[in-house]
Formats: sequence, C-alpha cells, structure tokens
Amino acid sequence: MRAFTLNGWRVAFGFHQNQEKAARLAETAGAIPFMADLRDESQCLRLFSGALAQLGHIDCLIHCAGIDWQGLISDMPAGEWDSLMALNLRGAFILSREAVRHMRPLGGGSILLISSVQAAGGASCESAYATSKAGLIGLCRSLAREWGPCGIRVNCLSPGVIDAGMMDAFSPDDKEALRLETPLQRLGSPEDVAQAALFLSSEKAGFITGQVLGVDGGLVL
Repeated sequence: MRAFTLNGWRVAFGFHQNQEKAARLAETAGAIPFMADLRDESQCLRLFSGALAQLGHIDCLIHCAGIDWQGLISDMPAGEWDSLMALNLRGAFILSREAVRHMRPLGGGSILLISSVQAAGGASCESAYATSKAGLIGLCRSLAREWGPCGIRVNCLSPGVIDAGMMDAFSPDDKEALRLETPLQRLGSPEDVAQAALFLSSEKAGFITGQVLGVDGGLVL
C-alpha cells in the first residue's frame, strides 16, 4: 500500500476486524480504511461505494483478501469450504463486478487479483485455498477477454513464499526448508509483491492483460 501512496496514488483499503492495525496502516501509508467482511455482499458494496465517495473515481482495484483452512479434505466441514470460497473468490467477483461497472464509462481501468503459486501445483491439506486461488486465475482471464474492448485490464499476481501474513505461523525450520526449495534461495518480502502490483496496476503495463505474474523466486517454473 505504501508503494502506491509513495508513487502518488490515493488509496482506500478494506479490513475485516483489526481496527488498531488498520488505523496504524492508514496513518503510515496515508490511506483511507473501511471495515468490511467480503463474505457479505452488502458490505462489499458499502466498501466500494465508500471508497468511491472518498476518492471520486477508481482507476484500479486490487483484491488481496484471503483465508486458509488446513487439514484433510475428508475432515473439512462444508460450511468452512463455503466461508473460504465466499471470501477468497466470491468477494473478488463482487468487487470486480462493481469495478467494471464504474470503469466502463470512464474508458478503462485496471483490476489485479492476488492468487498464489498453489493455484498451479495444488496443495496437500490446503485443497480449498488452492482451489479458490485457481478460481481467481480463471476469473482474471475471463474478465480480461470480456472487458478488454472497454480498456479494462485484468491481471493476477501469484506470490510464492512471502515472509509475512500466513507465514507467521510457520516454524523457523519450515521457513528454512521453503527458502532452500526456492531457486533464488530466499523468502519473498511484501515489498517484492508491492512492486509487482504497482507495475501491473500502472500504465507501464498498459498492454498487459489476462496474465499471471509469478512473484516466487522461481519456485514454480
């Protein structure tokens, strides 16, 4: 987020529950926070309309919300599957729908969906997460074809092992094993993802749409 504001973008962002963290991020990044549960369509709509009211217009939408459920698919309750899909995939659909409705009369815009390397190779004991992230790639490519004639670009980022967020639950030994598995022999950083997102969202990527950019140190080749 800071990468965008430092490059002159005005940014609004959604968060789910942690108001204290959101307030700190809003202050340090100079962005506008909105509380929303993306599993709820009415809250998605309120988030989008609130951001639009504050910003005046929206040139770029980035969907980077996601939750995981770890365990054997034989043990997963259907309700957990539905909740994960609602946040990871359905929320992306609703916000993308609102974005294209807004961007079409403006003559274009950019949508960026954050997928995962697990979309390509699958993930044992994370079947729902991998499925949702693969769904984002399908949504990205379909929307790129559907809305390209209106000047709306849609792309995906596919991060690998990024030392933040969900990785906080990993042990040092697990992180080291993943580092060694990565050809560049290091874990990714949030800044690695931010710079790739900034590029794909900008006019520097004006002739790029429907693509999946891996930010994974060569983990998936």
